[in-house]
Amino acid sequence: MAASLRSIVQASRSPFARAGIASARFSSTVPKQSTLKDRLAELIPAEIEHVKQIRAQHGKKSFGPVLVDQLYGGMRGLPALIWDGSVLDAEEGIRFRGKSIPECQELLPKAPGGSEPLPEGLFWLLVTGEIPTQEQVTGLSRDWAARAAIPEFVEEILDRCPPTLHPMSQFSLAVTALNHDSAFAKAYQDGISKKDYWGPTFEDAMDLIAKLPNIAGRIYRNVFGDGKLPAIDLHKDYSHNLATLFGFGENEAFVELLRLYITIHSDHEGGNVSAHTGKLVGSALSDPFLAFGASLNGLAGPLHGLANQEVLVWLRKMQEKIGENASDVAVKEYVWSTLKGGQVVPGYGHAVLRKTDPRYVAQREFALKHLPHDPLFRLVGQVYNIVPNILLEAGKAKNPWPNVDAHSGVLLTHYGLTQMQFYTVLFGVSRAFGVAAQLIWDRALGAPLERPKSYSSAAIEKIFRDHE
Repeated sequence: MAASLRSIVQASRSPFARAGIASARFSSTVPKQSTLKDRLAELIPAEIEHVKQIRAQHGKKSFGPVLVDQLYGGMRGLPALIWDGSVLDAEEGIRFRGKSIPECQELLPKAPGGSEPLPEGLFWLLVTGEIPTQEQVTGLSRDWAARAAIPEFVEEILDRCPPTLHPMSQFSLAVTALNHDSAFAKAYQDGISKKDYWGPTFEDAMDLIAKLPNIAGRIYRNVFGDGKLPAIDLHKDYSHNLATLFGFGENEAFVELLRLYITIHSDHEGGNVSAHTGKLVGSALSDPFLAFGASLNGLAGPLHGLANQEVLVWLRKMQEKIGENASDVAVKEYVWSTLKGGQVVPGYGHAVLRKTDPRYVAQREFALKHLPHDPLFRLVGQVYNIVPNILLEAGKAKNPWPNVDAHSGVLLTHYGLTQMQFYTVLFGVSRAFGVAAQLIWDRALGAPLERPKSYSSAAIEKIFRDHE
């Protein structure tokens, strides 16, 4: 099974390039003036036929055995979902529509004077499989800015939340409330044809992403600031407006960090809690606001979206105990004390990856460029050189290498975004890109309601007892 799955993953790294009809369906050259919705409308008919071909040719073939341990073990490694935007390879890391993070950094359009990819370009890539032009990305920036205002009643909901209510609870509440103006919900009520579901879903997805900065900014200002929110600039990109809403818009390095952060956190295939939750809820034809509100509730869990906070707390405790410029010996002793105390080293290991997370590498390269002398960053580098060998020696991890969470909190802290409770909100803004792209395609391709089969422990025993 492992060999066959690996071949499938290898093929899916550039799914459209290997489909045989890529040039007709997902070409790298697109009309300069086409909007994202226009381009999507052109791509959908061919992709519908492509899926029909796959099912006709392979639909009755086995994808591999299912082990009882997988049912009890969180369905780890169980092939059970279609997710078009990205595929995660255990050895190589994430690829967005077949492109690695370094390739995205090189190929996606950038802001004038910037060096990091604009998230708008990444969303275009997730939806179409194509690298957009600078003009198309600028058009997407302006479209989102024009859609950015949130209803007055949603503002009132957020303003009435006590500052003690966790930012993620407020975030989920506000996103869910956007359902009030859902284009899909209205169209469904009016009897829209199933083949046209994707149109209002696209509009909701665009509105969702566009309104997240105002929601996140309002939460941040209400909980950690003075509550006053600046206006969205119709001529600035998404990340610049988001940084401005947080109060960091004048710091160009922080804006660049947000561009990188949103890009690399946007999607991580479909099996993680937030992505799968959004797809599952969307399969019931809940609109994108309801589906992504559910995603956020999953992301808020300690085992999914809080890891970067845990890393930062652990690093700070280490600094308090052994000092800012501690020796490697002192760091090793602290790591061992963590493990011997029955705790894990946060930010190390991953359910799928078996090498250093390329998202970690991208953030490390950013830090080397912008903050090489930051004490906490230097400690992160020191830990990177020490922890993997200790974890291997202790036999504590199949993958002893750092993941994305081992670095992100340190970068945000450096620029003054020190409120750790808010970090998962920023993660949520990013993850909307991947979930929204997949929801659009699920409706375009007529994806059915998810309904896997479940078994009780007694039923499993009986199945195998009867076959003995």
